Amino acid sequence: MASTPTYGEASIRVLKGLEPVKQRPGMYTRTDNPLHIIQEVLDNAADEALAGFGKRIALTLHTDGSVSVEDDGRGIPFGLHPEEGVPVVEIVFTRLHAGGKFDKGAGGAYSFSGGLHGVGVSVTNALAKRLEVTVQREGQVASIVFSHGDVIQPVSVQPGAPRKQGTRVRVWPEAKYFDAPELPRGELVHLLRSKAVLMPGVTVTLTDEKKGETQTWLYKGGLREYLQGALNAEPLIELFEGAHYAKASDTENFAEGEGAAWCVAFTEEAASQRESYVNLIPTVAGGTHEAGLKDGMFQAVKTFIELHSLLPKGVKLMPEDLFSRASFVLSAKVLDPQFQGQTKERLNSRDALRLVAGYVRPALELWLSQHVEAGKKLAELVIKQAQSRQRAAQKVEKRKGSGVAVLPGKLTDCESRDLNVNELFLVEGDSAGGSAKMGRNKETQAILPLRGKVLNTWEVERDLLFKNTEVHDIAVAIGVDPHGPNDNADLSGLRYGKVCILSDADVDGAHIQVLLLTLFQKHFPQLVQAGNVYVARPPLFRVDAPARGKKPPVKMYALDEGEQHAILDKLRKEGAREGSWTISRFKGLGEMSAEQLWDTTLNPDTRRLLRVDVPDAEAVSGVLTQLMGRNEAAARRDLMERLGDAVEVDI
Repeated sequence: MASTPTYGEASIRVLKGLEPVKQRPGMYTRTDNPLHIIQEVLDNAADEALAGFGKRIALTLHTDGSVSVEDDGRGIPFGLHPEEGVPVVEIVFTRLHAGGKFDKGAGGAYSFSGGLHGVGVSVTNALAKRLEVTVQREGQVASIVFSHGDVIQPVSVQPGAPRKQGTRVRVWPEAKYFDAPELPRGELVHLLRSKAVLMPGVTVTLTDEKKGETQTWLYKGGLREYLQGALNAEPLIELFEGAHYAKASDTENFAEGEGAAWCVAFTEEAASQRESYVNLIPTVAGGTHEAGLKDGMFQAVKTFIELHSLLPKGVKLMPEDLFSRASFVLSAKVLDPQFQGQTKERLNSRDALRLVAGYVRPALELWLSQHVEAGKKLAELVIKQAQSRQRAAQKVEKRKGSGVAVLPGKLTDCESRDLNVNELFLVEGDSAGGSAKMGRNKETQAILPLRGKVLNTWEVERDLLFKNTEVHDIAVAIGVDPHGPNDNADLSGLRYGKVCILSDADVDGAHIQVLLLTLFQKHFPQLVQAGNVYVARPPLFRVDAPARGKKPPVKMYALDEGEQHAILDKLRKEGAREGSWTISRFKGLGEMSAEQLWDTTLNPDTRRLLRVDVPDAEAVSGVLTQLMGRNEAAARRDLMERLGDAVEVDI
């Protein structure tokens, strides 16, 4: 007879040091290949150049599979840390959340940097068989060697060249943590070249010892030279480029040095080149800085079109009409950027939208007023795109199905018929639905308020679904009939490209999310597989900061306590007096005004919207059976007993 596993004090395991990284590497880095852990080292070298202390970065692919990155920056300090009593270079490579980039106030080592989470090179070290660091500074050479994150050769210091400085890190990635051990050559070349583009005057080299080849990049023409070489089509008009950074005399809204540089090419064909960076970090998934570029350009072009009365009657312009034909390179400098995830592929900082848009819009308005003929060509392109979009949308039927299907009376529909931009929000409660109706974009966003909690449909037969009013209204609104996972479902009647679950950020809201996700996974599985189902994430907290000198009062929103602490840290660094701010906790969506709901949850440029993906339908089915099945009370109790201690209760 199998023994029953015991659950007691000894069952709780505390991961220390770099163990969390080794146990769950996917939480800290990309595991398809070792490029990201090498990028962490490269970013540190680039941060030195960004701070003005380096002019050379060299990456070498060695014959033994190791990779080294060398720079001529200030060199990582190797003396003892005043509080820890351990060499600083050892702390940097062995401690999570340790680095020189957290102090953003005056006197900090870095004003602008890409490394902000403090888990960068320590992750590299944890996932490396061997890592060697050599530092030259202050006339000395220090070296230290690690293996699997542990020190195997302590810091040793020798006399060195009096004027030479810099850091060299050599990494042997541990193959077992990655799907493929080799670095993707194309991505690596693109990454190195982009560093050179964004730092004019800095020489970046790539040496491959196996091939005996060395590539060197040194751009003096900056973004324009790079974008011109990357375009696949001839620009319609002259490239639009510019740069603007806040000065000490005009930092009412932004910190000194914050801003952006950009170069944009408009083409008749779809955009072929789009790259954005924040403090030299490539943001391949875009983010709020790209949204700011889009908003700033669109508002400028729209103003130009209205000023010259160029818009035909009945044509409605949308930002994508312009942005879909814009190839660009954007480099933003943000004092304290907030990224989505440790891999930093998307910028989430809400202020970045206002920052970039505020600088791009007046620059493009001025440029268009100085180049009127070019502006008219651009206006013609945008209007043609809008007309094509509207013609395509007219072909989509309002509602497809047999018989007469009347849309639910409580559905507040959108005006657009374009599936690519239409969104339906399933909103918890009538009061929140009222705020959502007032705050939404009437052109593309529809609202369907739900009363109470939706029926648990996990074990409900498909033919009995429509006995429930809420489920019936959801099915009719989205335009898709219930179906099974193997059915040849008809999605041609789908009326919205995004079906978004919007509930309170509390336990009841989470329950409603689960009930709706159960409905979609069980009875509309192909809608989930097609990527049409999303979960909106409203904020839990609002922080109101008073005026500080020239800075006006501001309202900032936090998704959770972690973001709330980050906001407070930022306020302290900006000189706000401790406790001068007010923190409010939203009890529900109904407490938000229409404007707040738009800014935090509905605005496509600043909201948090998670797409529902189901990579393993069988595993998800097992979990939902355990959670939602009628006869699974024992399994649910076991689940709560095993994981109950992990739940945090906010009283």
